[in-house]
Amino acid sequence: MKSFYRNKTILITGAGSGIGLRFAEMVCRYGVTLLLWDRNIESLNNFREKMHSTSEVLISSVDVTDHESITREADQVIKSSFVPDIIVNCAGIVVGEYFTNHSAKQIQQTLDVNCTGSMLVVNAFLPEMIRRGSGHIVNLASASGYIGNPKMSVYAASKWAVIGWSESLRLEMKELNSGVNVTCVIPSYVNTGMFEGVKAPKLVPILDTDTLVKKMLKGIRRKKFKVQAPVMVRFVPVLKSILPRFMFDWLAGRVLGVYHSMDSFKGRN
Repeated sequence: MKSFYRNKTILITGAGSGIGLRFAEMVCRYGVTLLLWDRNIESLNNFREKMHSTSEVLISSVDVTDHESITREADQVIKSSFVPDIIVNCAGIVVGEYFTNHSAKQIQQTLDVNCTGSMLVVNAFLPEMIRRGSGHIVNLASASGYIGNPKMSVYAASKWAVIGWSESLRLEMKELNSGVNVTCVIPSYVNTGMFEGVKAPKLVPILDTDTLVKKMLKGIRRKKFKVQAPVMVRFVPVLKSILPRFMFDWLAGRVLGVYHSMDSFKGRN
């Protein structure tokens, strides 16, 4: 693992908390250059001050919903010869309400942070990666990109989009012989605080952040397209394709409790 990541430049969005922060904490032990982007610059500063490793850490206050901010920072990174070897898109938000209770601002912001922002970040660096002939794009999707769920409609839509975009991007990079790989991370609920209060469905435990990040690190090294966890997530597309709709709804809703998992949702303060 260490030999694969050593000396690589890794850009992480949403690095101020949750999966993005934990990924930075675990990968910094391998002697990398970290480019950490988040709106919460204080959290990034705290990480850099507490970090005890030989890795170099460059932090920036970047809002992935702001195209101009992304472009400005990406241009500076490229001019400084820090074109990322790996981009890890972790920025994400969830409202946790029925669709009818969403405001127009919440709808737009959820789509921008969870999907469009990731596209804009990759778009800013991809030409340089292709020109170099190497790179790796890591997009954080969700099991909700496989299965709809009450109180997650816009969030689920954004993650379906991430999966579709990742699949298309993978095929494009292959056709272009670009040397750029794509990994789509598809987890169930993760204990980052963003889904505080949710009830884990049967057979689908809430994931520990360390467990997911370790799977991500291994998946990236192995150039896997999908990193899915826990195991039950892998079977969702198969079950949806072979079961009648009413039977799948019965299994997911009544037996496994997926459709009621957000009933007690509180979220991160």
